[in-house]
Amino acid sequence: MKILSLITIGVGLLIAAPANAELKVFACEPEWKALAEEIGGEKVEAYSATHAMQDPHHIRAKPSLIAKMRNADLLICSGASLEIGWLPILLQKAGNAKMQQGEVGYLMASEYVDILEKPETIDRSMGDVHPEGNPHIHLNPHNILKVANELTDRLISIDEENRDYYIIQKSSFDYKWELAIRRWEKKAANLKGENVITHHKNWVYLSDWLGLNLIETLEEKSGVPPSSSHLEKVLQTARNNEILAILRTPYSPSDASEWLAEKTQIPALVLPFTVGGNEQANDLFSLFDETIRMLKEQK
Repeated sequence: MKILSLITIGVGLLIAAPANAELKVFACEPEWKALAEEIGGEKVEAYSATHAMQDPHHIRAKPSLIAKMRNADLLICSGASLEIGWLPILLQKAGNAKMQQGEVGYLMASEYVDILEKPETIDRSMGDVHPEGNPHIHLNPHNILKVANELTDRLISIDEENRDYYIIQKSSFDYKWELAIRRWEKKAANLKGENVITHHKNWVYLSDWLGLNLIETLEEKSGVPPSSSHLEKVLQTARNNEILAILRTPYSPSDASEWLAEKTQIPALVLPFTVGGNEQANDLFSLFDETIRMLKEQK
């Protein structure tokens, strides 16, 4: 009976082994979790430290996040100081040697794309400005492809046994993504040159990709609530120009954009911003589908 029990336990462990063998990815933001799942498929178990209703600048280093990071094989984040307020603390407390800076398990997406808005000088009076430039790189789909290249290399380096699987997954993703980019760009062609007002500078890469004119930002200083005098200035700009929409993320305060919308009758749009930002944006493809659909509806 004891021998039979041991055999049963052994078989159970063998059956369970593939699940335990999954490469664990700790993503700082939902878009990178989604990308890891696209490339990693069934070989990867991905977790996001944040969700679409959270501002990734301001996250608490909770014990649950420390535990997840401690057991992960690969870290992927936007970088460019987006997570500076909490990621270093997590890395220190988790003590995971595989995911320290300089290791193959440490991937900052912004290091593999062309960064916009690099400040020439920086000081505290400028608000929440990132010295490396604007970190919200994921809303240009061409950047997603660049990060996918590096992510695939990292997955292969960590999990050489499944090299062919990752290459096939990446090829399939590239094919579908490039087709989708052509579709999105064709659909959004008549948005080029349209003026938009944004709450925060989250939309710089989207605007750059689609040719939108980011005419004003409700935050005079990044991360600092707008003053009444600045809002009056934005109001005058809005009244003197044709504006397509006022854009904000699901986690941005609504007061300023709703105030401006009421004063001007310009639509205030809550775009999904990342995966999970609304019910329809449940993966990377539908994130861009939804974003362009919502912008096109304002034409």
